[in-house]
Amino acid sequence: MTSITTSVIDTPARRTVERTCDDLAIFVLAAVAVVAGLTFRDYGLGWDDYTHAEYADLLLRMYASGFKDTSALSFANLYMYGGGFDMVAALLHKVVPLELFETRRLVGAVVGLIGLAVTWRLARRIGGAVAGLAALLLLALCPIYYGHMFMNPKDAPFAVAMVVLLMGLVRLAEEYPYPSPRTILIVGMGAGLSIGSRILGGLALVYAVVGFLPLFLEEFRTQGLREATRRLVRAFYVLLPGLILGYLIMGLIWPWSIIEPANPFRALTYFSHFFEKPWKEMFDGALVSVPDMPWSYLPTLFALQLPELMLGLFLGGAVTSLLSLTRDDVTARKKSILLMLTVAATLPILIAIVKRPALYNGIRHFVFVIPPMALLGGVAFAKLLDWLGTDQRRAWQPVAVAVFSFGLLLPLAEMIRLHPYQYTHFNYIAGTVREADDRFMLDYWGLALKQASDGLKDQLDERQEVPLDGRKWKVAVCGPQRPAQVALGPDFTIGWDSQGADFAMTLGEFYCKGLNAPVMVEIKRDDVVFARVYDIRGKSISSLLSIPAP
Repeated sequence: MTSITTSVIDTPARRTVERTCDDLAIFVLAAVAVVAGLTFRDYGLGWDDYTHAEYADLLLRMYASGFKDTSALSFANLYMYGGGFDMVAALLHKVVPLELFETRRLVGAVVGLIGLAVTWRLARRIGGAVAGLAALLLLALCPIYYGHMFMNPKDAPFAVAMVVLLMGLVRLAEEYPYPSPRTILIVGMGAGLSIGSRILGGLALVYAVVGFLPLFLEEFRTQGLREATRRLVRAFYVLLPGLILGYLIMGLIWPWSIIEPANPFRALTYFSHFFEKPWKEMFDGALVSVPDMPWSYLPTLFALQLPELMLGLFLGGAVTSLLSLTRDDVTARKKSILLMLTVAATLPILIAIVKRPALYNGIRHFVFVIPPMALLGGVAFAKLLDWLGTDQRRAWQPVAVAVFSFGLLLPLAEMIRLHPYQYTHFNYIAGTVREADDRFMLDYWGLALKQASDGLKDQLDERQEVPLDGRKWKVAVCGPQRPAQVALGPDFTIGWDSQGADFAMTLGEFYCKGLNAPVMVEIKRDDVVFARVYDIRGKSISSLLSIPAP
């Protein structure tokens, strides 16, 4: 009688909590959408944006010509990547009243929002409504993910595709060995979009193989090897239509991959070795050649760039997930799901630590592990609240919620203060960007040249200055030149050569020299200079570089 009464009392309360969390999650998604819609124009171009836009034009020209124009299949090295994001942005640009690069930023925001929504639904599926809301908040208030979703045309869309595939794999574990048509569709779409974005999407096969071990071993123990194998083969057979769909999607967005069946393996071989002329980047206060980065590169940057709350909950979630493998009260399906999340969040980093490939540009190539980290963090927080739900510990639940809320406020404050350079975030363990500036790369993508360019134009308008003899202003740039040219417009000539230039525009990175010239514009965040514009008219400036070119 007591248990029935308790059930009747608890059920409405539980439903109220779930409904409240779901309503809050929808509010968070709506709030992010509004903020993104108001600010997406603030994000400048990076080193690769212009080239990616050219790649999109070539891909669309190839399809429009019926594959007669195949120059896209040999363009730079981008033909070894998928161009799905680039093509969508180029097509949308034809129908929306936005400039091309504004359209690319808007598409990036939409794709990032999709990643947030999928992460919410996946965490909710695994750990309940509290886990879903917690994972969504952790990811939405992760400056690295949020910043990259606007300006990174490769790694951010890839991260979203991978979490879509992870959703499919989790559903597959839940329904194994009889996946529903919807699960088959999600697995196919996720596989096609992820591998079609970067060949690294093939890692999901490892996630699946390792993740499904507890489930397979349980069936082997209870039903024998023959039956366990039969069920495994049946599940793979039922998945075949989805995998075929995935192959078609991969071919659509990465046409080079299906021109010859071996091309994806060629891409894997190509990217397994450093394919550019080495350069040096700042890591932990020292200039290090990118092929020689130490094994500690990724662990250090993840520890210093992830928000403290997310870092702590992720580590706690990973440990408890691994410990659950030894517990008899956790089902094999649950063990498989938690193991898949843990492998997705940690295996790419562990491989990089062991293999030590060339590493550069911070953790942008590993943005795709951040959603699984948020998932583990959300599930860990939900488990913590559940553990505190007993009569003896219930008084600590509000404390945990308060600490969680305070932990979210720290990155939120930094995101507002750094806007639109959220991707440069360093947490309070690192001393924020103020302390990290002398030790690590910050604006390696060169986004600040947009604000520097806008500032230069405003200064010239305010002073009512025009170039003499009807010529164009000449600007020497230390940083990516295409973004500066797009931001400044046709009245300016951009180049590296500072001889005879009117102005010098430099990033605040170590390789740009501080000049002895009047500063016209200074872009700063948290007392850190992200870019400057100097008036160098009448001055002899030999170079803008602070170190010799390699």
